[in-house]
Amino acid sequence: MKSGGVSRVLLIEDDPAVREGLELALTRHGHRVRAVDSGEQGLDRLRTDLPDVVVLDLMLPGIDGFEVCRRIRAAGETPIIMLTARGDDIDVVAGLEAGADDYVVKPVQPRVLEARIRAVLRRIGRDQAELERHGDLTIDRAGLVVANRGVPVGLAPTELRLLLELSGTPGRVHSRQQLLESVWEHGYFGDSRLVDACVQRLRAKIEDDSAAPVYVQTVRGFGYRFGPV
Repeated sequence: MKSGGVSRVLLIEDDPAVREGLELALTRHGHRVRAVDSGEQGLDRLRTDLPDVVVLDLMLPGIDGFEVCRRIRAAGETPIIMLTARGDDIDVVAGLEAGADDYVVKPVQPRVLEARIRAVLRRIGRDQAELERHGDLTIDRAGLVVANRGVPVGLAPTELRLLLELSGTPGRVHSRQQLLESVWEHGYFGDSRLVDACVQRLRAKIEDDSAAPVYVQTVRGFGYRFGPV
């Protein structure tokens, strides 16, 4: 995020009315917004503008939002908030699996989107404590760096925040709702699929065998815990 608290938002939305409305609302909230109407333009701007967060419509002409999401995630760890039509559960799951950090249902309420943007940016900027070692996994909470056997692991902001939350209390079981509130800052009506999808992505990056996880373990009927390693 730039100095003075001004964040750079890349908005990829093909509907002119939605795009212009969200651009105006987010600008009024103090964000620096670049708005484009296609996935191709969005990917070009990602390289040149270096946004702090991407707001991505899933239903785009040409390269669709799912493919854009995968390419953004393959290129780096920029947070992605996807915009999805109401009731499209399959799209939500597919978007999360493609690497999105959060989602907002259309028609979008600007105050809700603004809150989600602030939340995802806080996940990046939170100060943490010192270096920790858990088996072969090293977590630098001050530098926000994770390494496995000395090799840095690239984690998206939400994946990193989830790991920091779980590893902060090894052995403690966290319910999905607790993780939604602490990591995503969602209230009572948060979607537990956010947690499950993020756990899957995190395991794929830090576990030797994601089917038999050592670090992020499932406690059936309750939630997740870290270790003990």
